[in-house]
Amino acid sequence: MLNLTSVMIGTKQLKTLSAFYEKVIGKPADMVDAENGFFGWQIGNAFLGVLEHSEMGGNTKDAGRLIFNFETPQVKEEFERIKAAGAKVVKEPYEMGQGWIATLADPDGNYFQLMTPMG
Repeated sequence: MLNLTSVMIGTKQLKTLSAFYEKVIGKPADMVDAENGFFGWQIGNAFLGVLEHSEMGGNTKDAGRLIFNFETPQVKEEFERIKAAGAKVVKEPYEMGQGWIATLADPDGNYFQLMTPMG
């Protein structure tokens, strides 16, 4: 059985992306290695890392190819907070089944979603 432990986002805009995710997550990075171009946050049981990558310039070309999710019972409120922090709105909050989903994009154009916890 596999266990997903982390998601890494490569960028040429390390300062911009790390500052953005600091606002989204609501705390400074738990791990910083500025010399090697890395910032990371422990979020629940998973780890989100932003790393400098010389071949990842400009906006992502297929933004919806990979989407990661943040669970929250306050999808609408968090959507407004994160939108105000500079996220691009991809899809306003909408109801799906018993919960809510909203899709946003970071400064590099990577998609992420806010979702009501399942179960």
